[in-house]
Amino acid sequence: MNDWHSWAAVVVFVGAYALIISEKIHRVAVALGGAALMLAIGATDDKSAFYSEHAGVDWNVIFLLMGMMMIVGVLKKTGMFEYLAIWSVKRARAKPFRVMAMLVVITAVASALLDNVTTVLLIAPVTLLVCERLALPAAPFLIAEVFASNIGGTATLVGDPPNIIIASRAGLTFNDFLVHLAPISAILVIVFVLMCRVMFRKTFIYDEDRAAEIMALEEREAIRDPRLLVQGLIVLALVVAGFVLHPVLHYEPSVVALLGAGLLIAISSADTGDVLKEVEWPTLAFFAGLFIMIGGLIETGVIGEVSKSLADAIGDNELGGSITLLSASAVLSGIVDNIPYVATMAPITSDLVQNMGGSGDHVMWWALALGADLGGNATAIGASANVVVLGIAERNRQPISFWQFTKYGLVVTFVTVAIALGYVWLRYFALA
Repeated sequence: MNDWHSWAAVVVFVGAYALIISEKIHRVAVALGGAALMLAIGATDDKSAFYSEHAGVDWNVIFLLMGMMMIVGVLKKTGMFEYLAIWSVKRARAKPFRVMAMLVVITAVASALLDNVTTVLLIAPVTLLVCERLALPAAPFLIAEVFASNIGGTATLVGDPPNIIIASRAGLTFNDFLVHLAPISAILVIVFVLMCRVMFRKTFIYDEDRAAEIMALEEREAIRDPRLLVQGLIVLALVVAGFVLHPVLHYEPSVVALLGAGLLIAISSADTGDVLKEVEWPTLAFFAGLFIMIGGLIETGVIGEVSKSLADAIGDNELGGSITLLSASAVLSGIVDNIPYVATMAPITSDLVQNMGGSGDHVMWWALALGADLGGNATAIGASANVVVLGIAERNRQPISFWQFTKYGLVVTFVTVAIALGYVWLRYFALA
């Protein structure tokens, strides 16, 4: 980091981060302003910012979000989310903690089968309606679902974008992730549900009158357009199948989502203008700006230098290395988005594994995955799902501040990472 561009990039990123935390300026304006400064000082250029797979805007994330937002926009018109809201509340007997526990478990499981971003896009509308029916604040429920999505997404290859990067670099399969990460993910979901009981205890206010009203409702009456619902569910099923079959079909999730959105609009004759209004454009703009800012850190070698220093500290010590990598990845993924972090760290981890004489399913890969996935819960911008939910909450006039999210995120990250460290030690060293 001898080049002035490196230090300038750090100053821009830290300054932008401080402004996002302060919330004195809207985070979208900060991200776009920071991106513009990165380009202005030469930390990155237009080709890298818009065309580099490694250090530019991750268009796969952008278009995945756009496609799924369009599908969700069409499904909203059917009354499906109202149906699911009433159904879930009735199954939980309108008890707030039971409702949260149900939504958390559903989110975690769905995030393992789909991906965490898609899951929160589908679950968030249901949650907002549930909270409206029960006269409860939506923020705690949405925050809990974000944490659940990142924990549940850890379990599989398709659950969290960093896992896809790791699988590609290490040559890992869907089953490898199931065998190595699904057990700890399941344990962490159970622990997290218990944590919710404590962290959000002030939220669980039971209103008998509200509960009685909801229990008397017939959820089927919420469906407004059965024909459109059938069309939407068929397309959604095809999209989900496309996500799950990614290792076989090799279609990027963004392509699957856009194809699904286009197909649904075509067969349903939905108004394109109305559908596009459902897209969270500020969220997409924030992602673009954030990716360019992080790209500036990558292009100037800042992230590479940090990663190399981490690799030097690890050396060829497997136990110490895996503990260090998991812990450091959790910290760094909370500061920068975990996708570019893993993209930078994956080749370095590959070298570490080779130096240790390991194979594709070496403990270092699982340490990287656990650290990056769980560390994404630490702050409001640590993972893609976090940013998406904050955008949805703001649009629905239920804003979640950076610190409101992060004060819970730090606790959840500390507990889950501590348990993950114990899991790594026990499974790969003590019982190996």
